[in-house]
Amino acid sequence: MRDLSRRDLLRATAVGAGAVALPSVIAGSSAIAADGPGWPSDTKFPAAELTGRIVRPQSPDYADASLGWDELFVRYPLVIVFAQETRDVVNALTWARQHDVALRVRSGRHSLEGWSNVDNGIVIDVSELKDVHIDTATRIAKVGAGLNQSEAVTALGEHNLAATTGTEGTVGLSGATLGGGFGFLTRYLGMACDNLIGAEIVVAAGADGAKVLEVDPWNHPDLLWALRGAGNGNFGIVTSLTYKVAPLTSVAYLQVTWPGLGDLHEVFDAWQRVAPFTDPRLGTQIEVHPTEILLFAVLAEGSEAEARKLLAPILSIGDPTVTTQIGGWGDVYAGFQIPTADEPANWKFFSQFTREPFPAKAISVIQAFMEKAPSPDSNFFTQAFGRGAQRQEPFGGAAFPHRDALFYSEPGAGWGTRGEPDSGDAVTPIAQTWIAEFSQALRPYVDGAYVNVPNIGMAEWETAYWGRNFPRLRKIKAKYDPHNVFQYEQSIPPATH
Repeated sequence: MRDLSRRDLLRATAVGAGAVALPSVIAGSSAIAADGPGWPSDTKFPAAELTGRIVRPQSPDYADASLGWDELFVRYPLVIVFAQETRDVVNALTWARQHDVALRVRSGRHSLEGWSNVDNGIVIDVSELKDVHIDTATRIAKVGAGLNQSEAVTALGEHNLAATTGTEGTVGLSGATLGGGFGFLTRYLGMACDNLIGAEIVVAAGADGAKVLEVDPWNHPDLLWALRGAGNGNFGIVTSLTYKVAPLTSVAYLQVTWPGLGDLHEVFDAWQRVAPFTDPRLGTQIEVHPTEILLFAVLAEGSEAEARKLLAPILSIGDPTVTTQIGGWGDVYAGFQIPTADEPANWKFFSQFTREPFPAKAISVIQAFMEKAPSPDSNFFTQAFGRGAQRQEPFGGAAFPHRDALFYSEPGAGWGTRGEPDSGDAVTPIAQTWIAEFSQALRPYVDGAYVNVPNIGMAEWETAYWGRNFPRLRKIKAKYDPHNVFQYEQSIPPATH
């Protein structure tokens, strides 16, 4: 795809192309604080009132509004603000600061340690910001931060366009992108955050206020760099995202199933030596379940015959069942989604990257743990990286550091029944112990972690997520959030000197 010029970006984000012109007034009034000169750190803002769709503990929909996707974590916020426009976010952030109330930011509710919710604080939820503006001439899409991945894939697919997303449709697009974001199109189009070329973000301003920044490669480029891999709740509240998108008319999707775990050693070894190095149009994932091995593959702009040829060293092992679908990416993506109601209530994961092929001993560790998995929904998940577009940083760079990985993997366990709060209590300690022991057994073979799948209790999580980029991230934090307004269990602290 050709390089994006500043002319293209300005054209795509001009008022005539669907962007919103922001009045330059301060928070607490009838409009919002637009990008402009910063206020002194002691500037006081007018008193703010909450706007948008407000949910409080006495509201009839409070229970549903306060529940996340992972029902293992239950929080009781003081108030939830479902923003309907950027002004609501500015007012909510200002209100939180003026009332000295803890705040969290939420989009798709998939925070895997429950960090997008908080007891006795305010949750600023952007999930209802769903505007979509696609410029097919420049291949630039500006979307509200409330879209989930399915909605984004569908909207782009209607124009035979695509950008990288993760595979789970109900995950928030903004959360996935701001932490890095990878899936079947990663080796073809790069990380999701690499496709991010602009954002509207509400940041803290003065002593107790908020303002809006328009971020792109020429305006606050340091913040854009940080948002590309470290943007989840660290610097401000993203309300819209601008992506470069690519043409994608058709994909070949293959699902391959081996019953039992008898072929695991051969399948996994063949996959790790083929999938990361083959044609970058091919994205693959392996899931090892207690009773079967699954391989999923997407070949962009390719045929079934071509996909089978690329995967031949893997498909030749054992006697797998292969199913194939050819079609538009939007339709294929929709076809492999699992309804949330059909998923377990509780989940636990541990993220890790690998730079060298797993030896036989590591594959034996996977098999041994899967044979004593705590639930039928437990699995070991992998995503091929290797040779592909993700190795190249975008113009302006990105905070995401794991571009040289061979593959990503995570053990995961799901248990319990949705809507039945106590249904998984007996399994919870078993599943958590299993994950901890599984991840510990793989430590000699892995390096680094993925911030979107946080590892609670991990020592030196800062360098595991961001490597050598962490000191720079702290400096950017000090510039845009010196009072550390945006903080949670593993948030980036501002530099002190």
